[in-house]
Amino acid sequence: MNLSRPVYPFPAIVGQERMKKALLMNVVNPRLGGVLIRGEKGTAKSTAVRGLAALLPEIAVVAGCAFGCDPADASRLCPACAERLAHDGPLPAASRRIRVADLPVGATEDRVLGSLDLEQAIKRGEKHFEPGVLAEAHRGFLYVDEVNLLDDHIVDVLLDAAAMGVNTVEREGVSFTHPADFVLVGTMNPEEGELRPQLLDRFGLCVQVEGILDLEERMEVVRRRTSFDEDPEGFAEHFAAAGQQLAADLVRAKVLLPRVSVSEGLFRRIVELAIEMGVDGHRADLTMLKAAKTLAALDSRTEVKAADVRVAAELALPHRMRRKPFERMGLDPARMEQALAV
Repeated sequence: MNLSRPVYPFPAIVGQERMKKALLMNVVNPRLGGVLIRGEKGTAKSTAVRGLAALLPEIAVVAGCAFGCDPADASRLCPACAERLAHDGPLPAASRRIRVADLPVGATEDRVLGSLDLEQAIKRGEKHFEPGVLAEAHRGFLYVDEVNLLDDHIVDVLLDAAAMGVNTVEREGVSFTHPADFVLVGTMNPEEGELRPQLLDRFGLCVQVEGILDLEERMEVVRRRTSFDEDPEGFAEHFAAAGQQLAADLVRAKVLLPRVSVSEGLFRRIVELAIEMGVDGHRADLTMLKAAKTLAALDSRTEVKAADVRVAAELALPHRMRRKPFERMGLDPARMEQALAV
C-alpha cells in the first residue's frame, strides 16, 4: 500500500512569480548560488521548493551510495564510489526522485557537514564517515528555513559548499571530502533579524515575497488549496500536463544554456549597473551575467536581451547594495533605468 501523498503542484501556485522564476533559474543553472527568499510566513516558499523538486525527472545514482553519486560522472564520485570503480569496473545504477533536504534551525556543525569517527581512523587507519545534511542534499535542494537564525559559522559552511560543490570535513588531521552539488534555498523573516552583509552577498539571488492582496487571486489561492486538501491525487492530476511541460522546458534550457551569448554592449551595461548601484566586490556583476544568460535560456533564446539584464539586476542587486540603518531593501527604478539606457 502506497501511503505517500502528492505534493502541491508547482504550476498550481498562484502569484509569487519572482520567487518561482528565481527557483527555476537555479535549477537550470545551479552555479547561480541559490536564492534567499525574504518575507512573511504562509507565502508558499516551502511549497514551491517541494513542488518543483517533485516535477523534475528522476536521476541516476550509484546503487547503495550514501551520497547519491552519478554513475556516469567519474570525476564527481565520493571516495567509496571512486574505489569501487577502480576495483570493480562500471558502477551499478539505480534511480530516485530528487530530494529536498531540510536543515533545522538548531542544527550542529556535525549534523550539517557529517562526522568522522576519529577513534576508528587512528586505531585502524580507516575513514568512517557519517553523512550529514549536505550529503543528503547532493544533486537536489537544501532548504534552510529561518536562515537568519542560524549561527553565522553554519551559514558560512553552507555557502562555501554551495559555491564549491564539495564538502570537506577535517578533524585532528583526518579529512574526508565528498561532492555536494545542490540548490540552496534560504528563507527568512527580516523582522526576526538580518544576515550580515558578507553573508547576504554570498546568496546568488534574492526575492521579497508578500501575501497576495488582490481579492480574486487570494480567493483562487484558497480555492486551490481546499481542492488539494480534499482530493490530492485528483488535484495533482489536473496540473500534471503543465508540470510535464515545465520539466521539459527546464531540460531544454539546461542544454541551451552553454550556447547563450551576451553582446559587448549589454556586458558593459551589466558592469555599469553594478558600479552605479554602489555594490562592493564583483560577485554582483558575475551573478547578473549568469542570471541574464539563464533567463535567455529559459526563454529558448541564445542571445541575452536588455529585459534579461533588468530582471537579473532586480534579483542579484538589492541584497548587495549598501543601505542606511532601517532603509528598506530594494532598487531605485529611476537609477536602474538610467544605467540601462542605451
